[in-house]
Amino acid sequence: MKTICIMCPTGCELEIKEEFGGILVSGNDCKRGSEYGKAEYLDPKRVVTALIRTKSGKVRPVKTAKPISKDKIFNLLDLIRTTTIDDSFEAGDVVIQNALNLADIILTN
Repeated sequence: MKTICIMCPTGCELEIKEEFGGILVSGNDCKRGSEYGKAEYLDPKRVVTALIRTKSGKVRPVKTAKPISKDKIFNLLDLIRTTTIDDSFEAGDVVIQNALNLADIILTN
């Protein structure tokens, strides 16, 4: 598998493969690249951003408080899509606590 490391501005091109019972990462210039490559190979995670509806019909931007596994993103988006929040929430407020046992959903603006 090939990917670009996002742990620093260098953007090393990583090659990740399973060999000898472990995960081998090459192309990285630092230890962070190796750690990122292994995590990306075994369980890639992302911070999810989306829009959530308010009771007045507006949409507001939200994000997860921490990265979640990529295979859980669509389930989380389904929950956000079917949730309506009160208009009184402000940026930084948790609008869904521990959504799907994955992460808090935070209003961003």
